[in-house]
Amino acid sequence: MNIYISNLSYGVDDADLNTLFAEYGEVVSAKVIMDRESGRSRGFGFVEIADDALGQKAIDELNGAEYDGKVITVNVARPREERSNGGGNRGGYNRGGGNRGGGYNSNRRY
Repeated sequence: MNIYISNLSYGVDDADLNTLFAEYGEVVSAKVIMDRESGRSRGFGFVEIADDALGQKAIDELNGAEYDGKVITVNVARPREERSNGGGNRGGYNRGGGNRGGGYNSNRRY
């Protein structure tokens, strides 16, 4: 079972997550997601537990628990949604600039 953990303290690392969830069953993987630019934790991570029943027990017991000074949220991880091309506020708006040069300026002395 793949488990999503949010509201993690920025000091929590992969080993901490592994230790936290190890008492519930065999941890296949534990990963805190890091920001690419700063290298700092993004405050969430994923743990995969081999046994689904034990994974559900971990979710039930750890969701809303305090860990490293913060109340964490623990849920079943949902599959990542595909991002569509051209979505959001990106395309279609012409910022123009159009005809920027050239014209006659009455304030200028020729």
